[in-house]
Amino acid sequence: MTRFGLLIPHFGEDADQDLLIDGSRLAEKLGFDSIWVRDHLVFHPHGMEGTDRTFIEPFVTLSFLAGATESIGLGAATIIPFRHPILMAYSVASMSWLSRRRFDLGIGAGNFQHEFDVIGQGDLERPALMREQTLIARKLWTGESVEHHSELYDFDDVDLKPQPLYDVPVWWGGATPASARLAVDFCEGWLPGRITFPTFELRVNKIREMTAEQGKSMIMTGAVPVTSIDGSREAALGKLNVPGLINNANNQRFWVKPESGEFSTIEELDGSILAGTPDDIVAGVQRYRELGADLIIFDFRFRYADWLEQIETLARDVFPKL
Repeated sequence: MTRFGLLIPHFGEDADQDLLIDGSRLAEKLGFDSIWVRDHLVFHPHGMEGTDRTFIEPFVTLSFLAGATESIGLGAATIIPFRHPILMAYSVASMSWLSRRRFDLGIGAGNFQHEFDVIGQGDLERPALMREQTLIARKLWTGESVEHHSELYDFDDVDLKPQPLYDVPVWWGGATPASARLAVDFCEGWLPGRITFPTFELRVNKIREMTAEQGKSMIMTGAVPVTSIDGSREAALGKLNVPGLINNANNQRFWVKPESGEFSTIEELDGSILAGTPDDIVAGVQRYRELGADLIIFDFRFRYADWLEQIETLARDVFPKL
């Protein structure tokens, strides 16, 4: 059964304490599975999402909202490798123990070079760095004493208590073929973020093939589509930065391109965007389900001004039809 989450407004011009609390409580009341955060160290927004550099630290945000809600799940999509692995494991374990609830850990290499240059890690091979950090964190979450010796991390006799109350499923983020391989290699899920239906289908089919070849069970898959619901498709698209989204799509080197070789219309971004009437959103979610998605995180970053209404519309006019 597909889980439904929400990317919450802890970044940009719409970041607001009351909106975070009210939206998270409403999502819990209406039966959403989980609330999700992004991760940055030095936040420079994507061109499509404005210029406001407000960004609230993800673990702090989720811990704060866990205190304002009862049981809704928590997730990060995705944590990037600028933290020491002991600190990352410590933050996850502490949040899990304090909140008494499930946490999904999305991880990735990060998109922006400047975030790693600023801490002197610009020359590191980040996918390998994230993998090493995650393997260390998993050992620490067992509660056993851990030692680790590598070029980057060298320590003995480290243990973390308490441990996370629940197992922490790890999702690799990214839409590239390499991301899908990394997800199969050592994660429980693959979470590419925005991705078109043709690209998602291609990657999921390859993941099925790779897991079968390795004798593994199929891992979980998910997506984070930009979402906008309105009385008509035109009205829903009118709330989006369509030129910015198309430009961003053309910068995605590993997305399946249209026959022209370049994205030029919003229709060609179907899947990375779910926009239109409630019935249009139903059709998009059903398509993701047909392709095997286990998790859909609705990204209302262009609709945070009326986020509560968007949440209610999803629950009232979309979910009952699924």
